[in-house]
Amino acid sequence: MCFALKASSPAPSLSHPMRRGTVAAVAVPAPGRPVVRTIAAAAVMSLEPAVTVPAPALAARPAAGKRGLSVAEAMSGVRANGKTAFIPYITAGDPDLATTAEALRLLDSLGANVIELGLPCSNPSADGPVIQASAARALAAGATTDAVLSMLKEVTPELSCPVVIFSYFNPIVRRGTGSFAAAAKEAGVKGIIIPDLPYDEMHAFRKEAIKNKLELILLTTPATPSERMKEITRASEGFVYLVSVVGVTGARATINPCVKNLLQEIRQQVTDKAVAVGFGISTSEHVNQIAEWGADGVIIGSAMVKQLGEANSPREGLKRLDVYARSLKNALP
Repeated sequence: MCFALKASSPAPSLSHPMRRGTVAAVAVPAPGRPVVRTIAAAAVMSLEPAVTVPAPALAARPAAGKRGLSVAEAMSGVRANGKTAFIPYITAGDPDLATTAEALRLLDSLGANVIELGLPCSNPSADGPVIQASAARALAAGATTDAVLSMLKEVTPELSCPVVIFSYFNPIVRRGTGSFAAAAKEAGVKGIIIPDLPYDEMHAFRKEAIKNKLELILLTTPATPSERMKEITRASEGFVYLVSVVGVTGARATINPCVKNLLQEIRQQVTDKAVAVGFGISTSEHVNQIAEWGADGVIIGSAMVKQLGEANSPREGLKRLDVYARSLKNALP
């Protein structure tokens, strides 16, 4: 069971004078996705100086805070240009919320089309060891639902890509579904993914999501029966999340070859919505292969989280994230 802790004091301001293309060192100390239910059922200031990282050569992007695109609009724009969406995932609060804010700015500047932000939970049962450890570090550092949303409220106006929250259902229930959805909207969140919310039980929350203009992105897996997969893909908003494996998150050596057939089945028989593939993706070869198979987006989670959470300092983590995210973005057609 996941527990959402209440913030005992207001979150510190995370406003930052950084301009796009520059990453500043984070002034904070470093503290130390059930298996997706077959969806069939379903800062002491740092003394280190700021580090300037050259901006990548990317196509012109709308000015920060002026686009306000929904997830569906962002994905449609990528498809219209014959590209594959780059969708990185990071855990909020690992190693701390100030670093998360800088990482969001960085990923946006590198050309992320959508960013998934994991809300830390004490029992992230769809996640493998990397993201489980990341969530534990974030909770130990004091990341709460309120603090995460407060940080997002300050940062999202600066971003040109939509942010999607990845959260287990219990923290949402404990906050109150209506209250959570309203707070997420106020924080500038555009969509939400709830991996442990069965399809048959999602309709009540869906009403709150619609009321607050949050796109509820649903997951389907290789084990999802065909008829249920059709229901899920038709109901999913923003994009369809195709889980590449039956299991938890985490890097794999190869991509499940059945993903190619599933992409074709969804595209030919079910829906023309965008389909993004996630779980187990970690290398340039993986993202290139999935793009060749026809996915509209590629989601990279655990391998992205490692760059920040396992670095010796926030400053080093941001540098590692820059290099890694850039390499995967550049591998996409």
